[in-house]
Amino acid sequence: MLKKISMRKIGISLSALFAILLIYLIPSNIPKLKPEENLEYVNVNIEGQDIFLLDQNSYIALTEAPVTEKDIEKRALELIKILTIGGVDSKVPSGFSAILPPDTEVLSITYENEVLKINFSKEILDIRKNLEEKMIEALIYTLTSIKGVDKIIIYIEGDILTKLPKTKINLPSTLDRNFGINKEFNLTSTKDITDVTIYYINQINDNYYYVPVTKYLNDSRDKINIIIEELSTGLNPNNKLISYLNEEVKLVSSNIDKDTVSIELKDLRKEIKEKSNEMVTLSICDNYSIQKVSINEDRHKCRK
Repeated sequence: MLKKISMRKIGISLSALFAILLIYLIPSNIPKLKPEENLEYVNVNIEGQDIFLLDQNSYIALTEAPVTEKDIEKRALELIKILTIGGVDSKVPSGFSAILPPDTEVLSITYENEVLKINFSKEILDIRKNLEEKMIEALIYTLTSIKGVDKIIIYIEGDILTKLPKTKINLPSTLDRNFGINKEFNLTSTKDITDVTIYYINQINDNYYYVPVTKYLNDSRDKINIIIEELSTGLNPNNKLISYLNEEVKLVSSNIDKDTVSIELKDLRKEIKEKSNEMVTLSICDNYSIQKVSINEDRHKCRK
């Protein structure tokens, strides 16, 4: 019994000595961490912003990217970075591609009176000939999706870009959506030419997105009539884009009152009403300076 007690006391003593030895061996200058001083809480407001990227069919298509900047100039820079190959690949939605050349830099950017002026490095012109005009379309439509921006001016190292070097396409010094996008020409004469931008729909896996096509036609009718008639054919002529308006859909009436376009459609299919209304709304908003579209008394806001 005494032997057991002695052994227990010896064990306790050894444990105490070992603990004291550890205290001396461990450096005493290790800083103590204070959670309240080292935890950083970040509150970032992320929201979706319209952006126009290259899709798998080589269209410049409307999709959405997450952004954090509120200031117009900073938001524009954020979007341009997403548009640049290798810029922010994680923000480019699956199935889409950035289009600006990878070494493109923004040398300066200023915003005033609804006009955004961007001064790019010369590397922006290092792009394949077939994508040169599409790149300009992507820039115009993306940057004019920012609330408050109606026009852009593109500079190349201080000089306004007025001609694309590879395609020899002349550019107006100030660019807006009148420049067109994914252009199609169906002309028989040089008279009564109307340009109208129509949004079709496409799909990547289970995700739907919209593709604007600017058509140049010999048609003097109001653009609302052209939009509904073109969409009700169901297919874009190249068969890669579709419309959810069936051939039976007819425009019964249309009216423009201040900031709202009101239309009545006949035989609009209820099961695809949401996608149909979005196509019509996007198309009308892009062709008229309005804020709302009413379709059979269902009101829809323009995206910008």
